[in-house]
Amino acid sequence: MLDIRTYDAQAGGNVLYKALAHPLAAEALSSLAAEARALGPVAVYDPEGMFAMVRALGPDLGPVEGLYVHDVALVGQPTPFGAARALIDLARAPVAVVLAATFDGGRIHDRIAHLLPPGARFLSLASLRLPDRMLTVGGRYLDRLNFATNHAFFRDQDGLSTRLVSANYWSRYGARAVRLWLRLFDADGQVLATWEQDVADDGSIVIDSQAVRARFGLPAFTGQLFVHAIGVAGHDVVKYALDTYGTDGNQSLSVTHDANAWPSDRYANLPAPDAGEDVVLWVQNSHAVPIPSGAMSLNRMGDDRPVPIMREVGPYQTAAIRVADCLPDLAWPAQIELRSGRHVVRPRYEVMSAGRTRIAHLNVERADLRPDPGIANLPESLGRGFLLPFPILNPARFHTIVQPVPMAESQATLPLRLDCFDRAGNLTGRKFLGCLPRDHGLALDLAQLGVPEGHAELVYDFRDGGEADGWLHALVRFQARDGGHAAETSFGAHIFNTVMTYRGEPQSYSGPPPGLTTRLFLKGGNGLGHAFCCLIYPASAAWRPQSRTVLTLHDQTGRAIAESRLEIACSGSAMVWPHLLFGATAVEQAGVGGYVMIRDTTCRLFGYHGVMRDDGGFSLDHMFGF
Repeated sequence: MLDIRTYDAQAGGNVLYKALAHPLAAEALSSLAAEARALGPVAVYDPEGMFAMVRALGPDLGPVEGLYVHDVALVGQPTPFGAARALIDLARAPVAVVLAATFDGGRIHDRIAHLLPPGARFLSLASLRLPDRMLTVGGRYLDRLNFATNHAFFRDQDGLSTRLVSANYWSRYGARAVRLWLRLFDADGQVLATWEQDVADDGSIVIDSQAVRARFGLPAFTGQLFVHAIGVAGHDVVKYALDTYGTDGNQSLSVTHDANAWPSDRYANLPAPDAGEDVVLWVQNSHAVPIPSGAMSLNRMGDDRPVPIMREVGPYQTAAIRVADCLPDLAWPAQIELRSGRHVVRPRYEVMSAGRTRIAHLNVERADLRPDPGIANLPESLGRGFLLPFPILNPARFHTIVQPVPMAESQATLPLRLDCFDRAGNLTGRKFLGCLPRDHGLALDLAQLGVPEGHAELVYDFRDGGEADGWLHALVRFQARDGGHAAETSFGAHIFNTVMTYRGEPQSYSGPPPGLTTRLFLKGGNGLGHAFCCLIYPASAAWRPQSRTVLTLHDQTGRAIAESRLEIACSGSAMVWPHLLFGATAVEQAGVGGYVMIRDTTCRLFGYHGVMRDDGGFSLDHMFGF
């Protein structure tokens, strides 16, 4: 397990992790370690408790004589270098280097200069600091806005290309002159290109692998793109949609979204292959240190016998791991758990069948959650409580298949029911799924229920017992009845549209709960087909009878071109096709990078978006908001 602290549900993201994992900082840390090894031995002063993560994410420093602290409560505590020592004793250390684990090297040097051993060189993490021009908040280096970063699976190879699409949502919080610093790594972890890209206020972001390859004269590649947004406000997360589309006759089309920039111990909702399928897990090393062979493993969900992945993955490398090579006897609808050891951000998986491919992502399996008895006894004001809404596509054309997924290490049971609604918000069907065990094999095709197009909601149902923690997730798979195209997505449950709150729910896109407004991003088709989305108005308890939804079409510069209004019934849904809503001429005027902002100040909607081609090929994933 990589000894790093990344994300905490209460405290949020660990900025130190992002500061050390940035590729430029990693390069500087390598140089710092080389200098320390050449001069050594080294004494480490750890004034802010940073050194454990420095050690985990950097090369070997050579012999470390000891770790020194100024807090008397920490003196004598165990460290990898023996008991922690008092800073007052540093002067007697037989070392050639003192490394202060701080970015504020000048201030710390002035404070302890009289304690340095005779002739010892003073080093600090100041050399790891990003250039001032890359900082959003200049006066506070470890400010979260200085490290608005993320990773993207990026490929232009074997008839498959990728396109990252987002918008400058930071401008609505007052940001101006936002720009992106980008670095592309190939499968071997080598840097292919580094560049910057300006982002217009309210404008779109489009980074296409074919355009990048042509701009820099690159060979075919499969790798990862590191994205750092500079000059941002409001959000330190880089959100995006990622299209994968076929070229040169390849009919593949799929969409997924941002990678969630925090490595986790485990990830879930990796499906085992169905008949005729090959499932590949894309392991992308997020760090400048190698992933040792056997450090990661796969196991069937609920089976505590992990199979190690016997392959070393070097710094920033991308490796394709065939699920069948690790778990040859496992087949859909079995689920697979990845024990990643915090080496990777949220990974992607790819399902290949009949000459086509679709790509989706795993989700973070939380280690901090425990069952919450309060969920089984929520007050009437919270109605049905936690809901996981998803669309039911036209049953005449599509299968809609739902598979509940354990998404916390402590989840032993999933007591669930499925509620189905038509577009007008009328209940059309209800099925108790049971108190499912962790290793269940349920994948329900909603065609079995005979319900019409609309949406469904997974909810907790404790009639047969079981426990819940609110972190309810599911994989939803959509399969065309004709043509063989498929798409899949996964997401988690929330409490929706109640004025009363429970442990931070209903969540808000910005500000404290309750979250009772909507701001969703719908990207354009961008030449891949007709963009569409399914907007769902889920309600845990009775809320406003109709939404008051405003949809605004923007071009790539952020200029508003057209506006339309929509009313969705409570517990209902609507399919939105921009080329029908605004007209084909307006959508063409919006151009590549055009997008729709979906706004509602009366309720919180949830949505799924995609692209539909005339030949029936399609993509589908859940939307994001800001």
